[in-house]
Amino acid sequence: METEVGIARYGTTTPGIGGRIKAAVEDFVVEEIPKDLPAVADGRFLVTRVTVRNWETHRLVRQLARALGVSRHRIRFAGTKDKRAVTTQHMTFEGLDEEVVASVHLKDVTLEPLYRASRKLTLGDLMGNRFRIRLREVDFPEDEVRARLVSLNDELEAAGGFPNYFGIQRFGELRPLSHRLGRAIVRGDLARAVSLYVGETFPGEDAETVRVRAAFRESGDVARALKDFPTYLSFERSLLHHLRERPKDYEGALLRFPHTLLTLFVNAYQAYLFNRILSLRMAEGIPLNEPTPGDLLLPLDRRGLPDRRRPIRVTEANRSKTAIQVRAGKAWISGLLAGYDVPLAEGEMGRLESQIVMEEGVNLTDFRVRVLPKLSSRGLRRALVAPVREFAFRFEDDVRLAFTLNPGCYATSLLREVRKGDTI
Repeated sequence: METEVGIARYGTTTPGIGGRIKAAVEDFVVEEIPKDLPAVADGRFLVTRVTVRNWETHRLVRQLARALGVSRHRIRFAGTKDKRAVTTQHMTFEGLDEEVVASVHLKDVTLEPLYRASRKLTLGDLMGNRFRIRLREVDFPEDEVRARLVSLNDELEAAGGFPNYFGIQRFGELRPLSHRLGRAIVRGDLARAVSLYVGETFPGEDAETVRVRAAFRESGDVARALKDFPTYLSFERSLLHHLRERPKDYEGALLRFPHTLLTLFVNAYQAYLFNRILSLRMAEGIPLNEPTPGDLLLPLDRRGLPDRRRPIRVTEANRSKTAIQVRAGKAWISGLLAGYDVPLAEGEMGRLESQIVMEEGVNLTDFRVRVLPKLSSRGLRRALVAPVREFAFRFEDDVRLAFTLNPGCYATSLLREVRKGDTI
């Protein structure tokens, strides 16, 4: 599954400890470190702490909006979270009182209104995430596990972190096809995007879901699919309802999705390209923490995070100085998140980025999505290495891990280094 989303290499050589993650929902606990919005007594937005168990973020927002009787656009969050997990994050509710929000009752959802603010949360409005992970079924003796985890931590500290892959859940844990939907959208093939979302099947789905998807894929019969598709496939049914009323209006069908979800499809394709570029750099033996001429570096911003707005190009003249900054954790070598207006690397990294984009058969200008202009993306640069903070472990029945990551960095990508095995 990892190779399907561009993940192909490890950043560490320490043998893994194996084990099983997410055997139970409570084995994966995520606490968002919020970027606090200034409190304003009469602010339009209610900042609320939301703790959920086993909820996909977009479906949660949809159900919250339905329960509150408001548009889902009035509920905003800073980052999507793992579904099979217990997660805590902040959300903002526009124009709603504390009593109204607190009165909502959904299974495995706790809402705690905190204070009012004058602006809403947007994607990226967070400082990072804290993780507490339980690894079950680790077969090695405790002394061996301890030795391997200490060795791994030493490697991570020496390298400045682990390869900053987008994890499997970025593409869909059960149905990892978000990047394929994004590719179809970028290429302007909206019929293909709809067909993939409704009709593509995956081994982890139940037999009935596989049957109805396959029937639609083979027949394209919208009316039959609406009779067959179970109600819990709500997004699929929404697309199908639209197509029954307006056949071949694939643009209108896709616009039944929340804008944030449509954007994530394009973002997933960008993530797939990034993963491939990162894997190729590692395959060619080009270090992730040693800048080469042509690399673009991301310096620290005021929050201590990679500043993606002002990359610095590495030259022969500044190579020594930039190397010192990278080793000190004050700058990161970056890779391409493809878009129509993004600075490209030069030198060896530029060659790798051009190679992957060319192999995909797309142009960067395609990310100015003409069929759905609101999904257009200028592109960005992303750090190739993800730093790890507060890495700790203990033994309590099973192996318990704790660590903190920057926004947008995936715990599953660190856990594959720990386990040296499939992350899901």
